Amino acid sequence: MLDPRFFARPIAHRGYHNAAVGRIENTRAAVGAALAHGYGIEIDLQLSADENAVVFHDYELSRLTDLRGPVRQRPMHNLASITLSGSDETIPSLSEILKQVSGRVPLLIELKDQDGAMGANVGALEAVVADELAQYEGPVAVMSFNPHSVRSLASLLPDVPRGLVTCAFRAEDWPTLPDETRSLLRQIEDYDRVGASFISHDVHDLRAPRVAALKKAGARILCWTIRSAKQERKARRIADNITFEGYVA
Repeated sequence: MLDPRFFARPIAHRGYHNAAVGRIENTRAAVGAALAHGYGIEIDLQLSADENAVVFHDYELSRLTDLRGPVRQRPMHNLASITLSGSDETIPSLSEILKQVSGRVPLLIELKDQDGAMGANVGALEAVVADELAQYEGPVAVMSFNPHSVRSLASLLPDVPRGLVTCAFRAEDWPTLPDETRSLLRQIEDYDRVGASFISHDVHDLRAPRVAALKKAGARILCWTIRSAKQERKARRIADNITFEGYVA
């Protein structure tokens, strides 16, 4: 189960970032700002070419850097040298962020789907994360959109709370996924099979019947991504805690 500290303060989405002042998402600066405010922290992980866990949301570099190409095709030392646009920050590794947080606030780690189809071709990133978290002390939880990833984490990190990142899985948002796959994911049918104790659900779909059923059965409900105090008040009628950005939660 999630540590009670996960519900004490809001969780800063990709750290407490603010691009207007050069504090880019998923960076040491964003993590540092969250720590300074006492917020929990959510980060995203990709896998480097030499199988290091990279704290970066996108599969591709172009949105946040002046470069192009997949993160997966570059080794960690190269990624660590890339400056993020509008800042003097570079791309951090998971090990750096773990040392920076050092158990001071809850850390919610999302593993991005490495399979490309929410399928079973996973394991490399999960193994790296398991190694990194083996000696970590402090409130931490892992999650993914891909149930196969979460099932792998169940074997590798049986004592670390795990959850599913969930949403309505609309065709326009997930055009590469077959209808059958989207339907299965929408119904969160793997919740019990992967040994999840929480979901992190899209705020725009919080009233889905399946969310209500899971909550009634004892699941803890987190949600993403809250962007205003008004939206937060509405979300908290259902969600046990929020992941937020763009305002003071």
